[in-house]
Amino acid sequence: MNAASMIERLRAQRGGPRDGALLRFALGDALLKAGDAAAARIELEAAVTADVAYSAAWKRLGEACRALDDPAGAAGAWTRGIEAARTRGDTQALREMQVFLRRLAPAAG
Repeated sequence: MNAASMIERLRAQRGGPRDGALLRFALGDALLKAGDAAAARIELEAAVTADVAYSAAWKRLGEACRALDDPAGAAGAWTRGIEAARTRGDTQALREMQVFLRRLAPAAG
């Protein structure tokens, strides 16, 4: 299945019984990989609204914000993601987002 058809398949499931954090994360991730950071941000925001403790969604939301040249949005997402990762015990995501934040700080000036 190519990326465009997967994105359309995922979009078709929004509003249905499978709609939720996992679906929105999958759609946001696919959109980000396809280069549509603006649409990805919308879906990833929906994912973290549905599950505020979804550390992987916070991580990808930060990446979408960074791709949109929104360092404040990225920092905010990663900060919330670090909190979520701590709560869930997701040490890998925690470490990755800490690194992303450190790298973002010098770029912000």
